[in-house]
Amino acid sequence: QVQLEESGGGLVQPGGSLSLSCAASGTIFNINAMGWYRQAPGKQRELVATILDGGITNYADSAEGRFTISRDNAKNTAYLQMNSLTPEDTADYYCNAIVVLEYTTTARSYWGQGTQVTVSS
Repeated sequence: QVQLEESGGGLVQPGGSLSLSCAASGTIFNINAMGWYRQAPGKQRELVATILDGGITNYADSAEGRFTISRDNAKNTAYLQMNSLTPEDTADYYCNAIVVLEYTTTARSYWGQGTQVTVSS
């Protein structure tokens, strides 16, 4: 019964910025990791950035230096700050969470609905 609620997508000009949010809700014991993935037309879904519950982050080469992932463990929420956006960043962005539910010891992967990011002039 985990839900991931995403927000923040939209249309921006090249060089602009967007901030995405992903709030997880449900009978959650712990979220081991959260991440953002994206899928552009004609391409497979690819990793953008991930963050562990301890704060360790990992970025795709295309995102390194421009994007920042963060999380608020108390709110079960992850964020993706995107700066210096280019048309190549245009894609559907999906939130992912690796969740351990209450009364269980097994982690499961959950996905959000996706939010559209369009970068154009």
